Amino acid sequence: MFPISDKAEDVLEVFKKKLKEQNVTVKYNCKVSKIMVEQGMVKGVQLENGEIIEAEKVILTTGGKSYPVTGSTGDGYKIAQELGHNIINLKPALVPLRCNGESLELCKNLQGLSLKNVKLTIKDGNKTIYDDFGEMLFTHLGISGPIVLSSSSILLRYKNIDKLLLEGKIKATIDLKPALTPEKLELRVIRDFDEMKNKEFKNSLNKLLPQKMINPFIKLTKIDEEKKVNTITKEERKKIVYLLKHLEFTLSNFGSMEEAIVTSGGVDTKEINPKTMESKIIKGLYFAGEIIDVDALTGGFNLQIAFSTGRAAGLN
Repeated sequence: MFPISDKAEDVLEVFKKKLKEQNVTVKYNCKVSKIMVEQGMVKGVQLENGEIIEAEKVILTTGGKSYPVTGSTGDGYKIAQELGHNIINLKPALVPLRCNGESLELCKNLQGLSLKNVKLTIKDGNKTIYDDFGEMLFTHLGISGPIVLSSSSILLRYKNIDKLLLEGKIKATIDLKPALTPEKLELRVIRDFDEMKNKEFKNSLNKLLPQKMINPFIKLTKIDEEKKVNTITKEERKKIVYLLKHLEFTLSNFGSMEEAIVTSGGVDTKEINPKTMESKIIKGLYFAGEIIDVDALTGGFNLQIAFSTGRAAGLN
């Protein structure tokens, strides 16, 4: 996933070399139509062209439905289901979040802007569902980036989330200055304004905000951009501080399966032996990777799931 050369083909070459060393036959452009089973035991694999490959053991590792450009089409779920496996509802996970209304307009204005060292809090009314500190990004549809992607996996599992999103009850708040308390931030603003007292408001925020954010932020404050800094009132200053600590967005939906990094849902883990990855329903059938109903936060955990389940299935 992250080779030192930054070239995906270098990863591919490592696998090809290993396959050659182990005398593994790779069949290209051969779509599997079904896994053949007799009396609850694997007997082989049938290809779409009618060819049958006899086998006592088969590992189904076709990935999820997300990232379809990598070949993850979701075929494995259909094959597993036809063999009697329960497929837990498939949803996009580690996915950007979408906004609507004024929040969407703000995101469009900030599209492409990346923020570092900010705090993201997602709430249902007064209840905090998620909060984290790190990097995020604005898109033409909403918000993305590491802390947003991680939040999506927590939100997915929140009770009645689809209904709450539809009703506009889920709010994301960005604290642009998490290292400063409101009191310290206000002192910082006073100091900045003191240095620029003869400047217009629109030219006084360079030290506080990225350039792309200044105009949209000024609109949110509802303070005249031409106003001289030395005439800004205490109430207006407090509003500036509040917005720096509470930039709020109304969330409306999750991004699509095509945008998702992983798929939540898949083959029910209750039907898989966790020690061997063998199916409890069909003898000789094994699962590994994203086809299983296991997903985790961003940070290498999903890769680890793939490596660990793949190794267990392979050894058995």
